[in-house]
Amino acid sequence: MKAEDLREMSLSDLKEEYVKLRKEQFNLRFQRASDQLAQTHLIKEARRNVARVNTIIREKRDG
Repeated sequence: MKAEDLREMSLSDLKEEYVKLRKEQFNLRFQRASDQLAQTHLIKEARRNVARVNTIIREKRDG
């Protein structure tokens, strides 16, 4: 997920994307806890994507 693609999205779309990414992050953590996640790097990617979307939401809201 690229920041420039996210900047083109509306605020409501970004909020929907944020919710979707948080659910994905939760599911990945749950899989890791039950030893079903083979690709642990996906947790790091999900965390960064959530932060990226959150940053752009903050930029659009404040500026």
